[in-house]
Amino acid sequence: MSVISPDALIAADAPEAATATPVRFVGPKGALAPSARTWAERLGFRGKAGEMLVVPDASGGIDHVLVGAGKTFDPMSARALSARLPSGVYRLEAEPEDARVAALAFLLGRYAFDRYKTKERPDVRLVAPDGLDVAEALRIAAACALAREMVDTPPADMGPLQMETIAREIAEAHGASISVVTGDDLLDDNYPAIHAVGRAAAPYRAPRIIEIGWNLDKTDRPLIALVGKGVAFDTGGLDIKSAAGMRNMKKDMGGAAHALALGRLVMQADLPIRLVVLVAAVENAISSDAFRPGDVLQSRKGLTIEIGNTDAEGRLILSDALARAGEHEPDLTLDFATLTGAARIALGPELPPLYTDDEALAADLLAAADAVRDPLWRMPLWPGYRAAIDSDIADVRNDSAAWAQGGSITAALFLQKFAPTTGAWAHLDVFAWNSRGRPGHPEGGEAQSLRAAYAMLKARYGKV
Repeated sequence: MSVISPDALIAADAPEAATATPVRFVGPKGALAPSARTWAERLGFRGKAGEMLVVPDASGGIDHVLVGAGKTFDPMSARALSARLPSGVYRLEAEPEDARVAALAFLLGRYAFDRYKTKERPDVRLVAPDGLDVAEALRIAAACALAREMVDTPPADMGPLQMETIAREIAEAHGASISVVTGDDLLDDNYPAIHAVGRAAAPYRAPRIIEIGWNLDKTDRPLIALVGKGVAFDTGGLDIKSAAGMRNMKKDMGGAAHALALGRLVMQADLPIRLVVLVAAVENAISSDAFRPGDVLQSRKGLTIEIGNTDAEGRLILSDALARAGEHEPDLTLDFATLTGAARIALGPELPPLYTDDEALAADLLAAADAVRDPLWRMPLWPGYRAAIDSDIADVRNDSAAWAQGGSITAALFLQKFAPTTGAWAHLDVFAWNSRGRPGHPEGGEAQSLRAAYAMLKARYGKV
């Protein structure tokens, strides 16, 4: 599993810190020393966001580094530093709060998926700013790296079994319980929708439900359920995707990656809660045993589901996982899923929609998202569209009627039918992917809403 090396941050009293190279954030009207000004003018540095300039000293080494702050400085822009700076030890020159945020951004930017490459990366390290909780920053960065690495891993190496293996490692490391129901045993244990979606896959990629339980004996603490969609690869099933649509479907387990990474982060921080993490892990494959358009599936909750499209499989496996979460009577449930292309049409790839009918939870999540610069946008569970998922022959259909058009909303309304009713519930329709590569944001897996969800949990439950 992915980790962020603790060597990425240098203590302020470490020997290397004394000779660290300053990194200065400068806007278009920022003051520069005369020598730096001459160098900046010669090389066209204007302090615009995204610009960087290495200023040499008299001996040909690096005196300091200028980073364009733009008109409004965003400390998260420091994600680009580890990808652009030469090897060395650096010190951020910024206001203390900005420096702490920028240090976390630097750690997030250190991620690179290089498992299958031999290219060496520059060794860029940072002096920890005053007041930074280094251990916490490293844990958060490692959680985001874990989610991204799981998404980036090719589907041949990240199937349902590999998700289970990661879950077992997390549970073992934190003294948590874990149970896994696999293959045809899903029918005996009443997970019929998960079984139906995953039954067409090869036996070694059999479907499964993974459940981690932590602190469950501490019944005086609130119970939080994290639920993740883990479609290791999505062909679309018999409603097969196009080649272009299938190309990046290794990322369709991004919800599971987020749930596992967030669960690990919660356990590492020892938040005073009880925790259940549920991952429905399947491959939506094509074979003579694949489920079909027109089929009616049973679900764990007892509701029947008419299949209108086999490529709307994520909500099917989540229906069983959410029903299982409800049996624990949680105080709060968060589900993460790469659920709909409609969410991208509505909000683009960088802004995940948030769905909840709980006003307090919505306010807390949005406040946390703003505070840690991990954006979310609330979308409506619009009751007028509920009729779009009505079925003539079953309790609900998995594809909404065309008249409703809002596919992300109707998918969330489908999940709402299966969500726990004992406490608040929120659904996060994440993209889990950077479509455009840039320094600090390589094309590939991305952690979205993970830091926001963790900040919300800490704010709500972080004190004993």
